[in-house]
Order: sequence, then structure tokens, then C-alpha cells
Amino acid sequence: MAWLKRLLVVSGLGLISVAGWLWLTMLSPWFYDRPDEIPDIEQRTHHVFVYGTLRYAPIRFVVMGSFGAPEEAVLEGYQRNGLDLSPQPNSQVEGLRLRVDATELARLDRYERLGIRYERVKKTLNDGSSAWVYLRLPEAQNAFSPHDNSSLAQLSHSLW
Repeated sequence: MAWLKRLLVVSGLGLISVAGWLWLTMLSPWFYDRPDEIPDIEQRTHHVFVYGTLRYAPIRFVVMGSFGAPEEAVLEGYQRNGLDLSPQPNSQVEGLRLRVDATELARLDRYERLGIRYERVKKTLNDGSSAWVYLRLPEAQNAFSPHDNSSLAQLSHSLW
């Protein structure tokens, strides 16, 4: 019986931790300020191509507050590298095209850290429709590049 109590306590703490993390990243006033140079979102229906974590309905619901009426879609000329896309001729990325309103698009911008981590670019999908696609900003890509070990080497050298 003690193991059941421990399981419930650990499960409860896990749920509280996840809920806290989601609140901090999605709803709190901290950790993201929309850059001033990004234009305001037009008050209309938008389409967004998603290919990573947002393909999963529960994550879309938490992030956007809706499911976005998903339709299967393909973006040609790109390949997926983890959670990022990079141009690659003769390649394609499968994902979903979501229909969102301005409020949902603003929530997606926050989730993707528009202007800090990603830029939102209009692309044409293989069916001829257009959709916003989040592409990693070059500065953000270089900041976490696994090929640049110089600062890591300096840190480990200073520790020893």
C-alpha cells in the first residue's frame, strides 16, 4: 500500500511540474516578449504548416487552445533536421496544415519564440496552397551549433 501512495505522490508532482512548465512557457508574462520589429498579426484566418511537436493534437490544444482543423500536407524543397527545417532540393517534409485565427497564431508565435528563435515565412505547399512555416533564425541556429565546441572546450578546461 505504501508503494501506491508513493506512486500517487510522484504522479501528482509530475503533473504539477508539467502544468507549471506549460504555464511558464505559454501563458506567463515572462520568458518571451514579442520583438517590436515584428508586424502585427492580421485579424483573419491563417494557415500554418507544422512538422514537429505540433503534429500531436494534445500539444496543439495546449499551445493554441484548439486543434486547428489539421489537414495532411507536404512542404517540398526542405528536409527536417530534428525540430528544424533546412533547404534541400529534391526533399520533402510531411506535416499538417492548420487553420488558425489571429489569437491562435499569436500563441504559436510565442511557442516558437518568433523573432528570437524562429521566423515565420510564407511558403507554398505541394498542393499549391500557402501556409506560414517557422524556420530557425540563422543566429539562433549558430548559437546552439554542435559543431562549435570552442566555448564548451574553454568551459571544460576552466573547470579542470
